[in-house]
Amino acid sequence: MLNIIRQQWKSINNVNVLLTRALSAEATCKKTAFYDFHVKNGGKMVPFAGYYLPVQYDGMGVLKEHLHTRSPNSASVFDVSHMGQIVWRGPDAIAFLEKVTVADIKGLKNGESKLSVILNEKGGIVDDTVITRYDDHIYMVVNGACKEKDVNFFQQYMQKFVVSMELDDQQQLLALQGDGAKTVLARLAPNLNLTKMAFMSGINNVTVAGIQGCRVTRCGYTGEDGFEISVRYRDALTLANALVGHPEVKLAGLGSRDSLRLEAGLCLYGHDLNEEINPVEGSLAWVMGGPTSRRRKEQGFLGASNFLLPDGKLKPVQKKRVGLAGMKAPAREHTEIFTADGSKKIGEITSGGFGPSFKKPLAMGYVATEFAAEGTTVAVSIRGNMTPATVSKMPFVPNNYYRVPQ
Repeated sequence: MLNIIRQQWKSINNVNVLLTRALSAEATCKKTAFYDFHVKNGGKMVPFAGYYLPVQYDGMGVLKEHLHTRSPNSASVFDVSHMGQIVWRGPDAIAFLEKVTVADIKGLKNGESKLSVILNEKGGIVDDTVITRYDDHIYMVVNGACKEKDVNFFQQYMQKFVVSMELDDQQQLLALQGDGAKTVLARLAPNLNLTKMAFMSGINNVTVAGIQGCRVTRCGYTGEDGFEISVRYRDALTLANALVGHPEVKLAGLGSRDSLRLEAGLCLYGHDLNEEINPVEGSLAWVMGGPTSRRRKEQGFLGASNFLLPDGKLKPVQKKRVGLAGMKAPAREHTEIFTADGSKKIGEITSGGFGPSFKKPLAMGYVATEFAAEGTTVAVSIRGNMTPATVSKMPFVPNNYYRVPQ
């Protein structure tokens, strides 16, 4: 079976797909603190979101990196230092962030994290973000390709609030992902009680591998258990070397990060989400909470009236983000989606490929709402041929997020 998967992957996986997502010219690309570390370890460096990052590593490749991350007792390290790390302070920090995002930040406990979206006045998604509340500040991670745009966007609305924003490009970020992540981190941070640390929670000022002042958030972009570790630039290589010094750990790049997040049903901003798509269309209404949640009742955030009724119910939308499976061949971004008989175009794929763990082609995209129900048969046009597909529940593979035992 592995040989079959490998052959399929080789036939469809084109590293140049990742290059189309490079948002900066090569000459203007920045380097993270790990650039030389990646090169030394066989990283194939490509421009992505304004930085040089490894798309894969010699001796591994996308398929092996993906399967290693999903393997029991294993873990992979991803350099995600291109992401924007923002610290918010001030008496109006919560009020301001509840103006520009849909998150119930007021309801977060110290160290609790939430996935949220930043909205414009039309209700379109400016960016998706993970927000963690601490007693004296709020920590936000935004997409690397969007961070400068996000900062400019925030500045438009900050004047009426007593709040400060610090985007620190010197702070580096490594993601340790997979079932073995907790084992490795427990060795490197023995004073951190990981059994009490739920997925989507964070702890500040942690000592990891002897490095003081790290920030650890239990979260990730793979569908697996894992952590994102924020570290000062000067200590970054010490942390990287400490992580890869464990037998469970391998390095992984952008290629496997993309296939892992697609299997997990997670969005890639600029492809599955953009400023013309609202949370209901993007199947992300859940980030506001349920129908009786405070945020849906009180609203008050930018663009709320464009997709919420005054009582907090969702307005009808013309299209919805869905998962697609059952194709005989991978359907890439911009592939058109039709009714089952091929007579009418009803949508377009925004992300697609082959799922090494799913062992089949998979995709996500937008279809007219009347075709968005799970189990609906549609057709996708792949190289001019109509191929049957089925609207499928996401994630495509079960997630393995850690829950604290009750």
